[in-house]
Amino acid sequence: LPLVLVVALGLFLQGHNLPGGGFIGGVLTAAGFALVYIAYSIDFLENDVLDRAGDAAAGLDRRIVADYRLLFAAGLALAAGSGLVPLLFGFPFLSQDYVVLHDVPIYHEIELASALAFDLGVYCVVVGALLSVLSVVGGE
Repeated sequence: LPLVLVVALGLFLQGHNLPGGGFIGGVLTAAGFALVYIAYSIDFLENDVLDRAGDAAAGLDRRIVADYRLLFAAGLALAAGSGLVPLLFGFPFLSQDYVVLHDVPIYHEIELASALAFDLGVYCVVVGALLSVLSVVGGE
């Protein structure tokens, strides 16, 4: 899983300059978690990793699905918000700009584009939606 997440992060970060980005990074992240679900089950994630064993006894099992839905909603708000912000400055919807950060350790210069916020929103939408579906269908 750590290797899958590192590759997903790499695909996510190259998205505003090359093919890739939020969608493919989100799909790869969801696929990594799907492998964890297949190998260990969703109960392992809820009980052992997140330490929510007491929630199932209280009738709140699959609380993680609510977390995935919240991730979906936050991603949708971020993606829509990043498209609406340029309208406040008189630019067309989804216009983008960039800034170059100088004197960054190791990299020296980093180009930071506003499209990164949109890609992050798409990433959250994809991860939230796919993991919600996998969790609900897997729980059946």
